[in-house]
Amino acid sequence: MSEKIGRTEYTNPGDLELFRKAEKENLQLGVDRLKKMMPQCGFGELGTCCVICYMGPCRIDPFDNGPKLGVCGANADVIVARNFLRAATGGASSHAGHARELALLLLEVAEGKAPGYQVRDEAKLLFVAGSLGVATDGRTANAIAGDVARKAIEDFGRQDGKPMNWIRARTSKREYDKWEKLGLIVSNPHNEIETAMHRTSMGNDSDPLNLWLATLRMGIVDNFAGLMLATDLSDILFGTPSPKVISANYAVIKDASVNVACHGHNPIMASKLVEWADKLEGEAKAAGADGINVVGVCCIGNELATRFGVPYAGHEAQAELFLATGAIDAMVVDLQCIWPSLATIAKCYKTRFITTVPFVKNPEAIHVEFHPDKADEKAKEILHHAIAGFRERKAGAVPTHIPRVSSKMLTGISVEALVSVLSAANPSDPLAPVVSAVASGDILGAVGVVGCPNPKLRYSSMTEKMAAELLRNNVLIVTTGCVNHILAQAGFLTSEATEKYAGEKLKNVLTALGKAAGLGAPLPPVLHMGSCVDNSRIYDLLAALAGKIGIEISQLPVAGSAPEFITEKAISIGSFFLAVGILVHVAPPPRVFGSPFAVGLLTETLPGVNGGKVLVETDPEKAAAGIIAHIRAKRQALGLAQA
Repeated sequence: MSEKIGRTEYTNPGDLELFRKAEKENLQLGVDRLKKMMPQCGFGELGTCCVICYMGPCRIDPFDNGPKLGVCGANADVIVARNFLRAATGGASSHAGHARELALLLLEVAEGKAPGYQVRDEAKLLFVAGSLGVATDGRTANAIAGDVARKAIEDFGRQDGKPMNWIRARTSKREYDKWEKLGLIVSNPHNEIETAMHRTSMGNDSDPLNLWLATLRMGIVDNFAGLMLATDLSDILFGTPSPKVISANYAVIKDASVNVACHGHNPIMASKLVEWADKLEGEAKAAGADGINVVGVCCIGNELATRFGVPYAGHEAQAELFLATGAIDAMVVDLQCIWPSLATIAKCYKTRFITTVPFVKNPEAIHVEFHPDKADEKAKEILHHAIAGFRERKAGAVPTHIPRVSSKMLTGISVEALVSVLSAANPSDPLAPVVSAVASGDILGAVGVVGCPNPKLRYSSMTEKMAAELLRNNVLIVTTGCVNHILAQAGFLTSEATEKYAGEKLKNVLTALGKAAGLGAPLPPVLHMGSCVDNSRIYDLLAALAGKIGIEISQLPVAGSAPEFITEKAISIGSFFLAVGILVHVAPPPRVFGSPFAVGLLTETLPGVNGGKVLVETDPEKAAAGIIAHIRAKRQALGLAQA
């Protein structure tokens, strides 16, 4: 792989322009650091390196005549299972922390302690309240919101052993009973995280099966205490996404504007910057700018695009390149996926790099601690830094280079928005057209393509090529996370993409639905459902379809794919969808191949228990072929037409 990884293999023309600029300026980027790491540690890639205690590190060689046991006696199966569970726990804690912050904000809004925020979607509030059993008749939105927030916070302190409120409220009886039988129902996410860290510390759980069961439980934590909770509360506070066409790619940066790149995940801070960008337009113009241009990077890009129509800048691995344009006046970050290199690169271009979260700091950054009770004050402070950066840029301190590479995309496809579009075709039964198209084979199946841009696989255009192959075979795609940026920049999220990429049967369905909805064009073949926490929307959609048909989600002709995953969050999300019982394709290979037990469990045993299965494949065409074969097998089991 090392000879393939470099600056010149990337297919986005804007990336190539900025790689050349960075090379001339002797700027080291992520792909350069990756190349210097090659070959990476084989024991680490197999998952058989243990650093939990200080008798180690211990490295187990599953192939040759090397050590088979660590100093404590742990074998490869135990070490791999412990490492994987710890990774899933890291991911679940990230999502749960994100969600808990939103729950606390909703309570502050309800109690009048966060005057800069409000309930923006009362319909979503009433839906969530109704599912939780919160009284709504004759009550104000803030009173209802307070009880919803308390229901969320209650789960984080629950010690009675009862199932989480969100599990009881948002799971069908069929799925709940299956998880209860498998021992996957959880009560308090914090207790589950604590127990996972305890059981994997030195001298505790050494049963690989028990450890893998805990990983599936962590997946349940991730979805219901993290993904779904965060999505529900974000919709209530910032509005449920609705369809809108927006601009993407490097050309969203405007040389004559104060450019503010928001990077991270939680919309609490970024939404305020969008609001105050308009309010401070006069100050920006006084500085010689034509306004303040807020753009979104990484998952905050998804959040701002779907809710506010903010231009969609780039994915996680492009954050360094956006700084290399020299035209970003401030990069403002909150949490998750913030590379330490960014502050150093920002300094090279005199960009204000601003951190806002107490536990996400960088010694090279300006730190403006953001709190909801002072949201307006802090937003103004941050934007004043950006305006100062613009003045310095226009004084000639930094030359700029903005690639004129532009894309369009349709975004904001929440479940509610999708149902609204489908209602145009069948008002009395919105899901009927989809069910009918799947039954006939016009839609062969569906795949959730999610996750990150991994520098190890970007050189191969892994995501784009796999998506094209799936669409050619009439497989509908829904997306969340940074792969949205990849596919948007490559032109997959438009009506034109339906003509270019979709198989004839899928094209006919999307054209008919687009016409019925009054769009005057087909629906895109790739539906943008939001940020990485919005994977819960994919679950909600699958649950609705399975419920209508009267089957388990695991029986649907669907799959999930993280074709370039990077983070622990992807591990916890994948663990949830394994618990649901669907095929999960991943690349690069997860760190489990040093354990024969893990490989057998994930590819042979688990499918017979609940339907869940892992497919590992780094070749895009082979990955698509494996997914399609799985979809065809599910169709055959349901007696559906084989297209």
